[in-house]
Amino acid sequence: MTAAVKSATLCDNARSSSPAKLSGGCKVTSRQDTPLEGVPGEVETRSRSFLPAESQEPFHLRGRLPPPAAVRLGSCSRAIRVKMPGMGNSLRAAALLAFVVLSVLVTLLISSVQQFGARISHFSTAPSGDDEELASLREALIHQLNERRKEIIPLLSPGVGDDDDENGLLGESFSQRDSTLDYSLWNEITVGSGKAHLDEMGCDSLADMQAVEILGSGYTKLVVKVNLAGESEPVALKLVNEQGIDMGKCVEDFKDPRGCRELVSFKLRKEMVLLQRLQHPNVIKLKGHCAGGPGGREGEAERVTVILEQGNPLQMIQLLQSSWEDRFRVCLDLVRLLHFLSQSPLGSVALLDFQPRQFVTVSGSLKLTDLDDASAEETTCHTDADCTLQFPHRNFTLPCSARGVCEGLNEKRNIYNAYRYFFTYLLPHQAPPSLTHLVDRIMNATGELKADINQTLEAFEHILHLYKSGLHLENLPPSIIRDYTVMRGMGTSGNVEYRCWPSYSQQGCVLSVHSAREAAYTCNSHSQCNSFTLTGQKTWTGRLLASFRSGFSHLVPDGTSEVYVKKTKVVEKSSA
Repeated sequence: MTAAVKSATLCDNARSSSPAKLSGGCKVTSRQDTPLEGVPGEVETRSRSFLPAESQEPFHLRGRLPPPAAVRLGSCSRAIRVKMPGMGNSLRAAALLAFVVLSVLVTLLISSVQQFGARISHFSTAPSGDDEELASLREALIHQLNERRKEIIPLLSPGVGDDDDENGLLGESFSQRDSTLDYSLWNEITVGSGKAHLDEMGCDSLADMQAVEILGSGYTKLVVKVNLAGESEPVALKLVNEQGIDMGKCVEDFKDPRGCRELVSFKLRKEMVLLQRLQHPNVIKLKGHCAGGPGGREGEAERVTVILEQGNPLQMIQLLQSSWEDRFRVCLDLVRLLHFLSQSPLGSVALLDFQPRQFVTVSGSLKLTDLDDASAEETTCHTDADCTLQFPHRNFTLPCSARGVCEGLNEKRNIYNAYRYFFTYLLPHQAPPSLTHLVDRIMNATGELKADINQTLEAFEHILHLYKSGLHLENLPPSIIRDYTVMRGMGTSGNVEYRCWPSYSQQGCVLSVHSAREAAYTCNSHSQCNSFTLTGQKTWTGRLLASFRSGFSHLVPDGTSEVYVKKTKVVEKSSA
């Protein structure tokens, strides 16, 4: 009985004492000075991850806790030393020891919970304003993401709006013809990183890529030229510009880098959809894409890389120094593209950011490479005054149709932008004299928006037909070629070159001609010219390349060439 009273007193004192000391100078010690196994000097609660990193430290219980089996009573052991002979006494002693140990651990636990609760109370009330602000920013970011999604959904199939697809599953609302393509495309740009078609490239294609150079960077995107393993031609990769203005402003506004990357990447996703829907010879080819990190890792779907055929940026200064034929090709390609956009599968599409930098050339052909600012929306109106096209130096008013939309506004916007950015600089200069009146007609019609895109394309195709067929040369006298002696199957050596502009060669005078008769006419118009050679090489129109020169030292066999020499020159050589 005495032992029981003393042990009870000890335990009561232990409950009210600090974890380190017991009443009456009793001390709980361990047989070892090392921490618990797996706990480096502290016990960590499971709740630490629910608070910011700077508030995690208070949730650690400092100090070392002794293993329960290792606790022994020190100087106070005499207070509970009682004679308990036999097995019954041993069991009572063991029970008493276990009770003391349990009391100590409960005391430590209560103290820790009190400290934990105090810290939680402090940190849950202090940053409540910050939590509300972050929640508000997150809500605003989600709203922006939903807005971007709304922009993409109508592009997946004409006439499909948000009301048709509240859950983001588009299959049933599409026409039977397009349902499979559009549904898989939607899944790709929002969820996975697979390939839309078997012949397209995916994340695995980028495994061993080698970056060559940065082709360009803007507010949103970065374009890199890379070589891919197993591919003979380089490709262009478009990805989010992490250092761009759009990304930086988003992070500043919403404090969420990952969410911002997803938001900014919607421009790339929209562009992928447009490239699928607007396939045309004058639109850059989409080769594939990768959604996610390297290898298409899940959880990184906000990282999007678009794989495109690689083109050369359009350089207007270089174009101005090129032949009229090549400049006409650029304008013709542009008109063909605008004709397609006026009646595309999405309706009439306007290029809102119409600049030469949005285009590249691939093997000489003009291709639109930036579609994220393309729009198929029609402008609504009540009167004609609502249908005003405003440009820096000109304004145009178009009719408001009975349907309440501005009739042909997207088409006319594209035509005038083509006129002021391309036709003005590339089309009139150095045009063949016999085609000048036709070129002037195009310039007047497009500059005043008096012709639609069908009429404009018809005018361009007419010029192309005349130029390729040589019909524009009907007024050249047939006898002009008689002034030259022809030597077939021969070339020249020891040439005396002269330069002309524009020339296909920087070292001499190389121009395109329809026939030997036009070459003779050109040679007669050059005071330095005494001979020319037709090599069999042709331009994109099928016209021949002719090399003009002042003279040469001797002839050499060449089965693909013909040499024409002015007869007056031949007479001079023979008399000499």
